[in-house]
Amino acid sequence: MPKIADIQETPNPNAVKFILKEPVSHGTSHSFKDQTAAAHDALAKSIFEVGDVASVFYMDKMITVEKTDDIEWDEILPTLAVPIRAAESVESSNGNKNGAAAAVGGAIAAAANDDPKIGEINALLDDRIRPYLAGDGGWLEVIGLEDSTLKIRYEGACGSCPSSLTGTLMAIENMIREEIDPDISVVAV
Repeated sequence: MPKIADIQETPNPNAVKFILKEPVSHGTSHSFKDQTAAAHDALAKSIFEVGDVASVFYMDKMITVEKTDDIEWDEILPTLAVPIRAAESVESSNGNKNGAAAAVGGAIAAAANDDPKIGEINALLDDRIRPYLAGDGGWLEVIGLEDSTLKIRYEGACGSCPSSLTGTLMAIENMIREEIDPDISVVAV
């Protein structure tokens, strides 16, 4: 059962980040945009069952929860802590870690891609972008590169944050154009 080490605000006023003392995944991100998508994930499902939850994202020792506009944080935070504390940590679960990684798809599929440009892009994002997004309760997944269009998906607090769709997206595109390929355009899907 993970203990909550801290609860942090994010740049997205409707999202908070729970920092845990024990991991709920190892290097795999899990993002759920609604309760239906979380139906087969015990942790995300239990968080959505609290009510007034718009999305759930978790990875390693972090869980980001986005609430609806209908409720205030002081009302929902105590009830969110219950399923988070009740969740099994990766060390205590008997689940297959490799099966969880295989189910992630997008980022792992992109990382396993033979295109060396995808590898360069992921290395750049790992070094210069993803740590900052994770610090704000979010993440970035490379979906693929088709022709000269890089498709990415923001997750967690970044998934509905207005700055991720403007300034951050432009900064990522500029960085990739300067350091990898001047013809690449970046779109969020």
